[in-house]
Amino acid sequence: MIGKIVGALVGREMSRRDGSGGLKGAALGAIVAGGMRRLGPLGLVLGGGYAAKKAYDRRRMSKQGVPPRH
Repeated sequence: MIGKIVGALVGREMSRRDGSGGLKGAALGAIVAGGMRRLGPLGLVLGGGYAAKKAYDRRRMSKQGVPPRH
């Protein structure tokens, strides 16, 4: 369950980076979730770390007044 949530967050972050639609992000999230299951707990940590870093960077940029990239 947690792996699916982290997979969805990673897919959303990757989709935001490309600026494409949500379908691509959903597909990437499903692929990432499958890969994380194969890696076990390490995959969950890596995926969660990626999503957390992207959220941290976005928050830091918004505090500096830099507009988000699209």
